[in-house]
Amino acid sequence: MTLATGSIDNLNWLQIFFFGVYPYIALAVAVIGTWARFDLSQYTWKTGSSQMLSDKGMRIASNMFHLGILGILGGHFVGMLTPHAVYEHFISAEHKQLLAMGAGGVMGVICWIGLAMLLWRRFTDPRVSHTSSFSDKLVLVLLFIQLNLGLSTIVASTHHLDGSVMVALSNWAQNITIFNPMGALPNMDGISLVYQLHIILGTTLILIFPFTRLIHIISAPIWYLGRNYQIVRQKTSQ
Repeated sequence: MTLATGSIDNLNWLQIFFFGVYPYIALAVAVIGTWARFDLSQYTWKTGSSQMLSDKGMRIASNMFHLGILGILGGHFVGMLTPHAVYEHFISAEHKQLLAMGAGGVMGVICWIGLAMLLWRRFTDPRVSHTSSFSDKLVLVLLFIQLNLGLSTIVASTHHLDGSVMVALSNWAQNITIFNPMGALPNMDGISLVYQLHIILGTTLILIFPFTRLIHIISAPIWYLGRNYQIVRQKTSQ
């Protein structure tokens, strides 16, 4: 495998902004917005679920969507943020890319089916549509576009099976994570448009995260672990 080498000089100002500045803007807005929403409007910290209006088929669709999206997010987290040096002694970049394409494809298709069904219900069921906010619908549309872009990257990956682009994208993500944009930007030189759009929309989803139902991703009933419970016994008739 030949590792991709690039130069920041070959990037235009839009690429420099979206891949060197925009991620930090999105992260700052997400962190501050999440804190502000939790502090000022805790009662909106929910999914706004419409499953009470669902039939069995839609509950299956919801399960498929959540299974798929969790698999995709887990794969992205491990695959993108694990340095090449950590796994190169166990699996080559070429085989790691094939594994990512296969697992990502399976999870992506599962998620696509579930999300398509949820989208159809959200926009065509009068009861569900009426109880849905504009942001609820927008998030589903953006997720569907992002999912299709992600599946398109699998097709694009078949044109470079040596794993070099995957390593370059991982290097970009890892450098962005450690706040090294100057080290991240050269990795975007020569990267196909579909990958760039996928990253930009993914960053945008992080940006709008605190202002939508996406915020329920980090919700967990951890406060109940320290809650004092009162045992109430049911009175039995004599």
